[in-house]
Amino acid sequence: MSDPLDALHEPVRPVDPDPAFAARLRARLEREVLAAPRLPREEALTSTISRGATLALHSITPYIAVPDAAAALDFYVEAFGAVRRGDPIVMPDGRIGHAEVAIGDSVLMLAEQFPEMGIVAPREGESPASMRLEVPDPDTVVDRAVELGARLERPVSDSPYGRGGVVVDPAGHRWMVSREAPSGRPLQVGDVGYASLWRPDVVAAERFYGAVLGWTVEGDHSGQGRRITGTGQHLGMYGGQESSTTLCCYAVPDVDATVALVRAAGGTAEEPTDEPFGRTASCVDDQGVPFAVFAPEAGSARPDTTATGTLTYLTIEVPDAGRARAFYGTVLGWGFRPGRVPGGWHAVARSGDDTSPTTGLFGGAAAASVVPMFVVDDVAAAVAAVRAAGGTADDPAEAGYGVSARCTDDQGAAFWVVRY
Repeated sequence: MSDPLDALHEPVRPVDPDPAFAARLRARLEREVLAAPRLPREEALTSTISRGATLALHSITPYIAVPDAAAALDFYVEAFGAVRRGDPIVMPDGRIGHAEVAIGDSVLMLAEQFPEMGIVAPREGESPASMRLEVPDPDTVVDRAVELGARLERPVSDSPYGRGGVVVDPAGHRWMVSREAPSGRPLQVGDVGYASLWRPDVVAAERFYGAVLGWTVEGDHSGQGRRITGTGQHLGMYGGQESSTTLCCYAVPDVDATVALVRAAGGTAEEPTDEPFGRTASCVDDQGVPFAVFAPEAGSARPDTTATGTLTYLTIEVPDAGRARAFYGTVLGWGFRPGRVPGGWHAVARSGDDTSPTTGLFGGAAAASVVPMFVVDDVAAAVAAVRAAGGTADDPAEAGYGVSARCTDDQGAAFWVVRY
């Protein structure tokens, strides 16, 4: 005889959660997990990730044999900016049987050669395989590798596929150090399709950036809007703003759905509108940074972000980095890895690629804003032009990816100049 309670019990019917509720819950959970300023765990988390302990493996991971693993590890750290993942495993005979480093978003595994097992390093002058290393500045990386003992096989040069050169490291492995040509690649979710410098005085901004970056603009010169020409990017200026920032218009697959995510994550968003360039919506994140979203046309391509005068990098400076990571992770699907400086994070698109322009996040700022970086031919000359035009500038400095300097324009807005 069956249990009457079982007989009377209605079957379980799973119910899909309300999308808006699910988005709000996700944002709240992410904020709690990432809200480092009130918990003493961000330093530990940063240290762990910096060692590569939580870096996901890709479908293919190189595993190479080298004659001297300790020397190889030192070389990859110094030449390619690799980060050690834990301690090497040392075999009873003293040889390193396994070690790992993280290079960018990938893992490289290595061990010393074990000829008795058929595991051998390349013979001198021979390398059975090549590894491609994607970097923002192949010239600097190749030069540094050669200084540290690599053999230059092919000098850095331009090609239709980008810029790069080839070196053979001291262990005998061949590296194609490259920067892919950015133009022509499809625009992806989280890329900036349009950026505008928001300033109190657009006439002063037009004059200042014309002197520093050589920009020319279109517009009737009587209203607040300007369109910058000649860079190959969709850039503009807009005046009459109480505070200065850079407005970024991000590509998304569905503007209406993204507006719902913005609101669920604690930001604000106006209702979407249909413009001549597509459907768009103006938004503000949960720390006061204005931005917009739009649905790009099919076939839209990324512009070149390495030419003189172009916008090449953006830093979202906010008081709370944890909240920002939660917000943009929810709204744009970004992931983050630790940046070059404490409190800094590097945005990674859903595809696993860098965003275009490359985007960073920095916490601890007194006020929220987006700080741009522009490419120049000569950083020292640009710094002199900034000072002559009424702005301020630090002295040029080598930054690992090129020579750069942080500046402020004549309205007090921060920006960077760089020469890769």
